[in-house]
Amino acid sequence: MRIFKSYGKKLILKELKKSYNFFTKEINLNSNSPGYGLIRDKSLLTKNVASIASVGYGLACLVIGVKNKWLNYNTAFNRANRTLDTFLNNVEGKNGFFYHFVNMKTGKREWNCEISIIDTAIFICGAITAGEFFRGIVKDKADKLYKKINWQWYTNKDNNYFYMGYSPEKGFWGNWDMYAEQLMIYVLGVASPTYPVDKSMYYSFKRESTNYGDFKDIIYTYCGTLFTYQFSHAWIDFKNTKDLQGTDWFENSTKATMANRQYCIDNMKKFNTFGKNSWGLTASLSPKGYSRRFWC
Repeated sequence: MRIFKSYGKKLILKELKKSYNFFTKEINLNSNSPGYGLIRDKSLLTKNVASIASVGYGLACLVIGVKNKWLNYNTAFNRANRTLDTFLNNVEGKNGFFYHFVNMKTGKREWNCEISIIDTAIFICGAITAGEFFRGIVKDKADKLYKKINWQWYTNKDNNYFYMGYSPEKGFWGNWDMYAEQLMIYVLGVASPTYPVDKSMYYSFKRESTNYGDFKDIIYTYCGTLFTYQFSHAWIDFKNTKDLQGTDWFENSTKATMANRQYCIDNMKKFNTFGKNSWGLTASLSPKGYSRRFWC
C-alpha cells in the first residue's frame, strides 16, 4: 500500500508539472507587448489566440510554481502583477466581463467571439487566487477587476438564470439552466461587493440525475465531459459541504469521475485508448477536431 501511494503521488506530481508547463510555455512574456501575460487557448492552430480562461489557470500556476520551487517568487509576483495590468488596460470586454478569445499580442477580440461569463469567472478566480497569495498590489488589482464585473447585467430576469453568452452583434443568448461547470459563477455573483445577485439564482438551475453502473444519482451535465464536474472545484472547496437542498457537489463530482473511468473500462474493446489507466474523457482535440460530446 505504501508503494502504491508513493507511485500514485509521483504520477500526480508528473501530471501537475506537465500541466504547469503548458501555462508557462504558451504565454506572452514580451515586456513591451500590450498582451503581456496572455496565454494561448491551445498549442496547436492558435498561434496568436489567447483564452482568458487559460490566463486564470495560468495565474493559479504561478502560485503552484512558487510552492513547488519551480519558479522564483519575485518572478511570479511580477508576472502576476503585469498580467493584471494587461486586463485592466488592454483586454477588450464590457461591464467587467471579457471576450472569450483575444489576440495574444494586443488583447483585442478574436474570431468574432462572445463576451463570456464562464471564462471571465475562471479568469477572475485565478486573479483572486494570485491576489490572496501575493497580496499587496496584486491583491488590489485583482479586487479592482472583480468589483468591475456587473453580474446583474448578465442575468436573465425572466427566469432567474445567468445568460450563456453575449455579443454586440447578437445580444444575449442561451441560459445556464442546468448543472455544469458554472458553480463558481454563483459564488462570485452572490459575494460581489458591487453588483451582487440574489442567492436564489443558485437554486434555480435544473438538477437532473442519472446512474452509471454502481454509481447512483449523479447530477449530470449537459455534455457529460469531465471538466464540467471539476472546474469549480479548482477554486472552491466543496468537501464535507451540503447546500440547503442536501446536494454535496464534492461527492457528486467524485462519483462522476469514477463513472468516467468505469465507462472507459467498459468500452476498452471499442477504443484502443480506453482502459483502467487511460481515462478522463473531457473536452479536447480529437482526430475530427475539437469535441466535448462524451458521455460519462
